[in-house]
Amino acid sequence: MNIVLWIAASVLALAFLASGATKLLRPREKVITSGYRWAEDFSRGQVKLIGVAEVLGATGLIVPPALGVLDVLSPVAAAGLALLMAGAVVVHLRRGEPTYATGPVVLAVLTAALAVLRFGPYAF
Repeated sequence: MNIVLWIAASVLALAFLASGATKLLRPREKVITSGYRWAEDFSRGQVKLIGVAEVLGATGLIVPPALGVLDVLSPVAAAGLALLMAGAVVVHLRRGEPTYATGPVVLAVLTAALAVLRFGPYAF
């Protein structure tokens, strides 16, 4: 089970790292034109803040258990990312984009499951 958790955490971390880096490194207008149309409803600072949250969350999924230091940060990061994705679902539904809410729903469920499993007997 430990290997499965590492694989799941790694895949989720890569997804959030890529998404967060896109929001951090590109101007807001480029973020919007690259498929993140929801960013039209947010300021440049808010988009960057979401990017920072995703990058920090991705880092929190992998680094603490890999180093064996403050392992409690990993499930906290997973729970934070699940909450962030819950907010993304709300934004997409308010914008009338239910099909775009599917990805954040899947990410929210996976990160929430990871948070729960990291607190349990399978914690690494």
